[in-house]
Amino acid sequence: MKRILILTLALILAFTVGCGKEEKSQKITLPTLTIGTMPDVDSLPFIIAEENGYFDSEGVKVHIEQFKSAMDRDSALQSGNLDGAVSDLLAVCFLRSGGFPVKVTSSSDGSYKLIAGKNETVNSIKDLQGKDVAVSKNTIIEYVTDRILVKNNLKDDSINKVIIPQIPTRLEMLQNGKLAAATLPEPMASIAVNSGSKLITSSDDIGINPGVIIFKEDALKDKEKSVIAMYKAYNRAVEYLNTAPREEYIDIATKKGGFPPAVKDALKLPKYRKAELPTKEDVTEVVEWLNTKSLVKEKYSYDNLVSDLINNDK
Repeated sequence: MKRILILTLALILAFTVGCGKEEKSQKITLPTLTIGTMPDVDSLPFIIAEENGYFDSEGVKVHIEQFKSAMDRDSALQSGNLDGAVSDLLAVCFLRSGGFPVKVTSSSDGSYKLIAGKNETVNSIKDLQGKDVAVSKNTIIEYVTDRILVKNNLKDDSINKVIIPQIPTRLEMLQNGKLAAATLPEPMASIAVNSGSKLITSSDDIGINPGVIIFKEDALKDKEKSVIAMYKAYNRAVEYLNTAPREEYIDIATKKGGFPPAVKDALKLPKYRKAELPTKEDVTEVVEWLNTKSLVKEKYSYDNLVSDLINNDK
């Protein structure tokens, strides 16, 4: 009887351990995701999710690869080195128009600000008429600038657009008084304001949000469970950023976010939102802008560009 009891207990223990191992292996067998990010506030939830172990606890391995330019990020997507990226609606349209199948899976929380130089007597966008304003051509920066002009009943040629693709150069020229104004993303906009430049208006003020997170269509098909787990971790990071004291995350945000040291004192984060889809208005306005400028000929619909994955999982 003792032998039978011992054998029975041994079988139960083996079964229990075996089940535990199976559950653990199931957690770590989700395909790895590689996400491209930029040194901007849109990407911080990914940095925090990695740093705080949220990806691991959701059972998914996420490799974050940071890029200095959108061109390099998009090239990495097209070459197969990335599954997804923190991006924008314009980039999505350009990629789709070039025959590369990607879809938007959620909005992100970037902010783009029109900043006037500290020596400029400018109090509103209308005061910039005829003056030099730095943008990067055919990008989210120029799009936001044009939308700001339209919202203020001005034409896109009412300012003198100076094309400066590199964000650090744009910031430096603004601070040195070589430009009347510049449109800058966060956190560079905060650095400019912290050093004496003046905030005129922003994408937040006019209610547009062209920033998004995107994935290749084959990644959404082959790694769907990984993407869903990633978003659970992302939402936990959003909760953390919205509630944690600044001193808990500012060093990590500055160092791992790829921000310059000046950001540590200047950075102002948005109120992050848990993953949600972009509005139809945001998508429509971007497509119309690209069509008007003959940058993209296709008249993409909302469903052409947006995946409903995060809503299907609810």
